[in-house]
Amino acid sequence: MRINNGAEFAPTTTYLNTASCGLLPHRASEAVRALTAELGQGRPGGAGDFEVVDAARESFARIVGVAPGRVATGGSVAVHVGLIAASLPPGSEVLFPEGEFASVVTPFVMRGDLRARYAPLESLADAVRPGTALVAFSAVQSADGRTADLDAVRAAAAAHGARTLVDATQAVGWLPFDAGRYDYTVTGAFKWLLSPRGTQFLTVTEEAQETLVPLHAGWLAAADTWNSTYGPVSELAPGARRFDEPPAFLAYHGAAAALTLLEETGIDAVHAHDTALAARYRAGLAALGHEPVPGTSPIVAVPGLADRQPELARAKVVTSARAGHLRAAFHLYNTEADVDRLLDVLSG
Repeated sequence: MRINNGAEFAPTTTYLNTASCGLLPHRASEAVRALTAELGQGRPGGAGDFEVVDAARESFARIVGVAPGRVATGGSVAVHVGLIAASLPPGSEVLFPEGEFASVVTPFVMRGDLRARYAPLESLADAVRPGTALVAFSAVQSADGRTADLDAVRAAAAAHGARTLVDATQAVGWLPFDAGRYDYTVTGAFKWLLSPRGTQFLTVTEEAQETLVPLHAGWLAAADTWNSTYGPVSELAPGARRFDEPPAFLAYHGAAAALTLLEETGIDAVHAHDTALAARYRAGLAALGHEPVPGTSPIVAVPGLADRQPELARAKVVTSARAGHLRAAFHLYNTEADVDRLLDVLSG
């Protein structure tokens, strides 16, 4: 599968680090520059357009297969995870995979009155038990690209009456993903969704919306925002918008533009492209005598090679070192030549 996005991206390195931060497409950079120029000139309409924020919300909703009314916008995964953590009764048990990303775990642990339990990712579904209130986990692990058995965990949670919180940050943008199957999802958009940092989306089912108190609510959480700017909000917005954080307009203007590129390209096409590049890399690693963490995701981690990351950086091959692994990530702007360049440097 070949994707031609040469008009949208112009990397000056062999950039294989989307799992840390995605490249901004040209259209997103232009949107940010345009708003920045307007802000410097004295923009009549304020700091940005709420309509653009809603356009980003709607685009994300289409990508993950839910209605826009289930999507809240924000700036970070940790803030919306904290909102979910605050909703649990004292003593509730929360089940996590071992080594889960800190922003998924820490808001619950900081409560101090919840019971955190951990299980290997591979047996997470088996670890759900009566009394488990919530299973919180990443669809794809940041450290090494392992993909959770989403169907098994969801079924186990349903069987025991537990809710599900999925961090889809390392999945949405390359993996076809139905957010509506989970009570809550959080997705940082600055990686595989090619958006500026400061964009994050929370999805909440209609039923689960009733479990959350909008603790950080301001006037934007009101049903009638412009008539709710002073005093307490008397009527909250219907749907998930009541859980919005105030938008970082520069980030969301960029995100609204970036998400159109992914919609035009199609997530199925991106998935085929990204995983094919990862498979080529895995085959090349095997030929060099290296054994990556098993899987098929476009995040490929090689145990014991983290110390090669500085050498690769000097050769203008951008990767990352995580948990003792050398981590490379392949996305729609990468080519087979990028894979071969990485293998060439690793071969010495």
